[in-house]
Amino acid sequence: MAMHLLIVEDDRALRETIADYFGSKGWQITEAANGEEALETIRTAAFQLILLDVMLPKLNGFTVCRRIREDSDVPVIFITARVMEEDELNGYSLGADNYVTKPFSLPVLYAKAMSLMSRVRGEAPFQTLRRGDLVADFRMRRILVQGTPLPLAPREYEILLFFMENPNRIYSREQLLIRFWGYEFEGNERVVDNHIKMLRKAMEHSSCSIRTFRKSGYCLEVTE
Repeated sequence: MAMHLLIVEDDRALRETIADYFGSKGWQITEAANGEEALETIRTAAFQLILLDVMLPKLNGFTVCRRIREDSDVPVIFITARVMEEDELNGYSLGADNYVTKPFSLPVLYAKAMSLMSRVRGEAPFQTLRRGDLVADFRMRRILVQGTPLPLAPREYEILLFFMENPNRIYSREQLLIRFWGYEFEGNERVVDNHIKMLRKAMEHSSCSIRTFRKSGYCLEVTE
């Protein structure tokens, strides 16, 4: 039976992007745009995981989390643009299980969600992902080729992990820009090209490669 996810986020575009990603992994999705709607939804359905924005209309995420914990231990991951330590500590004190800071990588968010679900169900966490001779180690946040870690900056790691999660699929510069730099990024699409260039340099000894499709975008070609 599919696991049921509640996404509580007032940014419709972001909410739908997360919903599409988790939905493609087989999750059942319910969405809420504000705190009051979230609490009403929780009263009428059971969820295995809640992704909860902190800055919400009507009731903020902290209040929603506190209300949830009055009668439920469903796992909660806060999604927030606020990175102040006191906010994070407050969230944990209210019963949150993890924090993800915007902007974030969807594969990394999914990995955190699956790791949390594994712990809740008492299973061994899913810690690695293999594509060809590329191996992603989620616990150490690194990617290896033939046992050797690639020299990747954090953003490069997230982009390559995303490609590994979605091999042999073409993504446009615009799609990658939105996923990894956010809708409000004021730069241009060349920043994507620069990161792809650095990834190709780091992957020069891998049998896998990031291929350019003219006027379409980029794709990770995996050689088994």
